[in-house]
Amino acid sequence: MSRIESVLGRIEPHLPPQAIVTDENERKTYECDGLAVHRTVPALVVRVTSTAEVALAVRACHEFDVPFVARGSGTGLSGGAQPHAEGVLIVMSTMRDILDIDPAAQRAIVQPGVINLNLSNEANPHGYYFAPDPSSQSVCSIGGNVAENSGGAHCLKYGFTTNHVTGATLVTAQGDIVEIGGDAPEYPGYDLLGVLCGSEGTLGIVTEVTVRLTRLPEAVETLLIGFESTDAAGEAVSDIISAGIMPAAIEMMDALAIEAAEKAVACNYPEGAGAVLVVELDGPAVDVELERETVIARARDHGAGEIRVAVDDVERGLIWKGRKSAFAAVGRISPDYIVQDGVIPRSRLGPVLASISTIAEECGVRVANVFHAGDGNLHPLVLFDGSVEGQTDLAETASGRILDLCLSEGGSITGEHGVGSDKAKFMPRMFTNEDLDTMQILRCAFDPDYLSNPGKVFPTPRLCGEPPRRTSGEHPLQAAGKAELF
Repeated sequence: MSRIESVLGRIEPHLPPQAIVTDENERKTYECDGLAVHRTVPALVVRVTSTAEVALAVRACHEFDVPFVARGSGTGLSGGAQPHAEGVLIVMSTMRDILDIDPAAQRAIVQPGVINLNLSNEANPHGYYFAPDPSSQSVCSIGGNVAENSGGAHCLKYGFTTNHVTGATLVTAQGDIVEIGGDAPEYPGYDLLGVLCGSEGTLGIVTEVTVRLTRLPEAVETLLIGFESTDAAGEAVSDIISAGIMPAAIEMMDALAIEAAEKAVACNYPEGAGAVLVVELDGPAVDVELERETVIARARDHGAGEIRVAVDDVERGLIWKGRKSAFAAVGRISPDYIVQDGVIPRSRLGPVLASISTIAEECGVRVANVFHAGDGNLHPLVLFDGSVEGQTDLAETASGRILDLCLSEGGSITGEHGVGSDKAKFMPRMFTNEDLDTMQILRCAFDPDYLSNPGKVFPTPRLCGEPPRRTSGEHPLQAAGKAELF
């Protein structure tokens, strides 16, 4: 009997028939997340509806030494939910209950499959919303947001998912159920919750999340500003923030991204613009009014053309529709694309965008740029045609060179999409072997058997679970007696 058959035998008596997927064609529907260039068919799929069912599946995997991967809505863009060919895919998308909304405490408790935007919609009548807002917020799930520490357009002012999570129920890699954090804003001791947020499912599976709710602002102003070039728009961004203004969001799109958005959703952005900024201000009405005038003046100083200020929620929605649809919209101008995610210092926007243009030309691909300009989080969309021999390799080469460019500018290989399987090979370019060993020691404390989402984040297993890790030599923490090699 195979290990997968053993797992199946252990869990099948306790789950309804529709929870277990063994048919190959059905399993193929889970072969990738939003990063479709990497595909793996899982050996078994289990659709869970509760913490108890997650723990059941994980305990069976642990008993028979079978790897497992958690999956929510499958909107991730780094291959974080890519299945393991010899493992179990634990699908959380049906765990969509909002368990509690407590306006007085400014908290909500949700299952991991709850859609990001749905939480805000439920909190709005109470005067609150959930601040992290990935572009995919109408389809992405809270559990995935926690796993990847997702941000969104408004992370400039409000921070990432980790800044809005106060507690979590975790099913460990051994199948135990533990509570981390809770309702309180801070807890003494090690920040295990901070370790969990952004760990990409490598430390266990989160099955409930306690989140902060943010008070709806008194006033919101959304501006759409056209520029002749990305250089001018980038200079305006730096000038606006140096004026002491902290917008809720500053988003930029270049001409190619604008073209795609127009074809997809007819957002009616300024005609002929080489770049647009979407600037959103929120807070007390008197402050927002003053900030709006400053933003307009600073934009004019840098040659802004058309400037629109949304007069109501309908116009606000249309302005944001172009930006929020950008990733999917490029499908109108290219059969295939890779969504990249890197970070640079905001002051280097102009030179970096020029270098990206050079990389695209040298690799023979097109790149549409969409990004959170306020915090330097770039999302270059590398366009290619996978049906043409060699183009996929060229696109991946361009994508990798863009990440190297971000690192050369003192930035990062990811801002909010995570490392997953796509960027694991770039981790040694950002961290030393000692850094990576230290991270793996932490992982080993949670998952010494290397079963929870293996093959993600780290380029190779280094310190636990597989013999090749021992060849990296003794880690300084081991030599000092402060860490144990499992």
